[in-house]
Amino acid sequence: MIVATSAVLATLALLFPPAVAAAPMRCSGEQTACVTGCKKNPDRSTLSICITNCGLRQSVCMKTGCWDSGMQKYCGLLKQ
Repeated sequence: MIVATSAVLATLALLFPPAVAAAPMRCSGEQTACVTGCKKNPDRSTLSICITNCGLRQSVCMKTGCWDSGMQKYCGLLKQ
């Protein structure tokens, strides 16, 4: 009986995690992550283009609050 109760409580804890006060995501943080990704690419000939694209994406994000990585788009970012 105790094992079953523990299993139910563990399942409920996984289904309903406590609210976590995470810092809101910002456009500038996404640009920093984008540039970091550019620098990890071993093909240095594309570095300038990649960083320019990060800047363009950040400019759009500052206007719309949405970050478009080319493969994924998500909105609700702070325009900072």
